[in-house]
Amino acid sequence: MKYIFPLFLSFLTVTAPAQNIQPFVNTRLENSVLDGAWWGGLAIYTNNPQEEIFSVNPDLRLTPASTLKLLTTAAALETFGPHHRFKTRLYASSLPDEKGILKGDLYLQGGGDPTLGSKRVTGAETWQAVVSKWTKAVKKAGIKQVEGNIYADVSAFEGPSIAPKVNWENIGNYYAAPVSPLCFNDNSFKIFFKPQPLGAKRAEVSYTDPEIAQLKLKSFVTTDAKNKRDNAYVYGAPKQYEMEIYGTIPTNFTGFSIQAAMPDPALFAAQSLHNALREEGIAVGGHAKTLSDAPDYTRMTLLHTYQSPELKDIIVIVNKRSFNLYAEMLLRQLALQAGKKGSLQNGLEELKKFLQKNKLATSSDAVIYDGSGLSRDNMLTPRVLVNTLSFMTQSPHFAYYYQSLATPDDRGDLLLLRYFLKPKHQVQDVRIKGGTIDGVKAVAGYVPDKNGNPIAFAMMANNLASKDETLLRIHEDIIKQLLQTGQ
Repeated sequence: MKYIFPLFLSFLTVTAPAQNIQPFVNTRLENSVLDGAWWGGLAIYTNNPQEEIFSVNPDLRLTPASTLKLLTTAAALETFGPHHRFKTRLYASSLPDEKGILKGDLYLQGGGDPTLGSKRVTGAETWQAVVSKWTKAVKKAGIKQVEGNIYADVSAFEGPSIAPKVNWENIGNYYAAPVSPLCFNDNSFKIFFKPQPLGAKRAEVSYTDPEIAQLKLKSFVTTDAKNKRDNAYVYGAPKQYEMEIYGTIPTNFTGFSIQAAMPDPALFAAQSLHNALREEGIAVGGHAKTLSDAPDYTRMTLLHTYQSPELKDIIVIVNKRSFNLYAEMLLRQLALQAGKKGSLQNGLEELKKFLQKNKLATSSDAVIYDGSGLSRDNMLTPRVLVNTLSFMTQSPHFAYYYQSLATPDDRGDLLLLRYFLKPKHQVQDVRIKGGTIDGVKAVAGYVPDKNGNPIAFAMMANNLASKDETLLRIHEDIIKQLLQTGQ
């Protein structure tokens, strides 16, 4: 593959003398937005990592927010390789008899594909298209009637489906959707509200997409004529079908929608297949159920294997779109690859092994509770992020890692640097991963200096009192200064 640093032509051969910009950084950090807050940052040349360009509290443990995804995706890419695909298999407990009757059950074996039934990733298909393929596979096997049940096998994972340190107000919303070895439709659904053109009025739920059996929604949402943003939060736990919605949505004449976490995505997948078979005239005598103990698949008939897009395309969504669910799924895939159950704890153990094996972090440098950075209790030093970025430049898979990061003008990563770099002739050479949760703003990535030499950097602010974008502008100013370093 052709190397993808357009300006980093001297990447492997030249060691650039570091131009220290410490005074500039110190001056920018005097802004009142950082009063009472903590800030740490570090920048190095990746081809001369011992020489620091600037350094402020590089070994201070700080909450990284979504910059933590840089570690999870690095570990996944190094463990599986960029072309790995995750598999979901459909089995029949036996062959049908001469009348086409399956005197047994169908099994959906969850293999931990994060993208099953999602259109977020290039090459993925909608959940309806996936169900259609399963249905066709059943018909092709000559099955005209299923006497038993349709099981969603979730035995590959165990333990909590949401990291325990995630804030309660996030649970129930799509960005904190529970993991499942049988993910489906990004484990989320849309809630549509009835049109409401007047402010301060109760917003009533119109319908959901997809429709979920047994779901009961109670809306306490009101409309806000002065706010154009979605400020509604869904409260509900995994496998809980009674959910409440609070907050505000904009007034509107056509209806408004928000996204919520699906209570049990594996069960929804089995129910969808159950319904599709019946619509095709294939009677199903039993019910859709989940199964936590794996059956003996060696005695069964494999009807279909569904493969995910390649990992290189999945990590683009994790990093560029900062999608939490896929990061959490990849964390658990690290455990499965190590021959363990896909639990949160086992995934964290494998991630820590990766960091320590490659000398990216010690046990005290990285205190990690999830794979996405959603927990406020995660702690990393800026040096861990920079170490990881620098390490990946030596990987044979680096091109894919680099391309998974956002550029300031690709409208990725929550528009973190949407006012950055005018004119934009240098934009394509900046790659970033941002992170924002309450009181936290962080950014890490790569920039070239004025001679094209690659710089890895990380900047993290914690305990911010203000939610405005002043801190983002400070980070931008420092990145611009990095672009002008070099002698």
